[in-house]
Amino acid sequence: MKRRSRWLPGSLRGRFVIIMIAGVLAAQVASYTIWTSQVRASQLEQLDELSSNMAFSIASTMKFFRSLPVDYRHIVLDQLRSMGGTRFFVSVNERRIPVVDIGNGPEKAVVVNNVRTILTQQLSIDDVVVEFSRPETLRVFNNEVLLHDLPPRWGQHSLLMEPLSPPILVVQLELAPDTWLYVATLLGVPDIFSGYRWLSEERLLAGIVVLLTVLALSLLSITSVTRPLARLSRAARQLGDDLDSPPLKESGPKEVAATAVAFNRMQRRIREQVEERERLFSAISHDLKTPITRMRLRAEMLDDPIQRERFCASLDELSELVKGALASVKGLDLHEEPQPTDLYALTIELAEALRLQGGDVQVAGQVAPLTVKPLAMKRCLANLLENAVFYGQRARVTLEEQSGVVRLHIHDSGPGIPEDQLGRVFSPFVRLEVSRSRHTGGSGLGLGIARHIARAHGGDITLANHPVGGLLATLTLPRQTSVTDL
Repeated sequence: MKRRSRWLPGSLRGRFVIIMIAGVLAAQVASYTIWTSQVRASQLEQLDELSSNMAFSIASTMKFFRSLPVDYRHIVLDQLRSMGGTRFFVSVNERRIPVVDIGNGPEKAVVVNNVRTILTQQLSIDDVVVEFSRPETLRVFNNEVLLHDLPPRWGQHSLLMEPLSPPILVVQLELAPDTWLYVATLLGVPDIFSGYRWLSEERLLAGIVVLLTVLALSLLSITSVTRPLARLSRAARQLGDDLDSPPLKESGPKEVAATAVAFNRMQRRIREQVEERERLFSAISHDLKTPITRMRLRAEMLDDPIQRERFCASLDELSELVKGALASVKGLDLHEEPQPTDLYALTIELAEALRLQGGDVQVAGQVAPLTVKPLAMKRCLANLLENAVFYGQRARVTLEEQSGVVRLHIHDSGPGIPEDQLGRVFSPFVRLEVSRSRHTGGSGLGLGIARHIARAHGGDITLANHPVGGLLATLTLPRQTSVTDL
């Protein structure tokens, strides 16, 4: 199934067109096949009737010449030739004249069988030779004179039909020892052996006209049908950029209208959920800050320094957890306009800040400015670099671009991540380093936020253990894409 879909166009319109073309071609082939078989059967039926009539005429001619005295046969033949010939060219020869037999197929079989059968019945002679010859190779007398060498009046009326040059039917039978009657005639079907051209120029032209007409009408109808789906696709893309975009028109065919209604309902629910999330976290921020501050003041008044330190550490951890959750919400909702950003300069800036904290970050490679949301991309890179420096102390950053795709590789010197945990680290509040406490700045949200920002730009983040050790994080960003709302 996958192989079959690989050859199909990606758009619905293209697939409809392919289906229509295949249907038209199948219908044309079927209709031509049926029509061809009917025409062929009709031609064979007409040829059967024509050849039967011709055989009876030949039998009558042969009966006439066989009834003539031997001495009068040549006189009658000379008179007929002097008068300009008849429907048949007749000669009496001492032997059978060799004929270059031509043709094959059901047409010839019908003619030969009819002529041989009728002559055998009418003349009571078994040895009847029935053949076809071309005019230019036909020989007509004992001395093997060619037809074209005869006087024009002898053969042009009965055997020549220029410029068509149809095949000539030749019948020879032995009247007596050393006496062969030779009869040659035209069957009246010039193209009997030309073969049936199923795909002639006329049929090909008609098929092309029908195909183009159906294709044009199909494109018009399919375009009108798929236009609402195209509007739905555009609205779905815009939904990520602006939840307040105007709703779709709930009109058109029943299925399209129902889809528009469902889409508008989904848009309203998403907008309500986003607003509810903002209200919820704003309330959490407001409600937790005051008790945490009050508990911190009370902790500072404890006389036991060990208990005071532990209590303050727990409050710091709780405070960092709340800050991390609020930062994840606010960080994913940065409303800013995309603009060309130099990723190399942005990475250098972050690397300098990390060096002041004891980290070692080296940056190599250069790419052209990329249109992104600067603050969001800065946070994405900061999370990746901070994670690399924390676990590996050193990080090597490489920027490259291939086929319109920008890739930023971050290779640290840390212990790496177990293969079965590579996907889990993107989940919220997941930290594989148990020694990293909340007050050291880790909430387990950095990689999840970074991946969300990357995917909002049409890219992604992947993790893999490097063959020489350490973790390799790869940020992929397409150059041409629409940036959705973070």
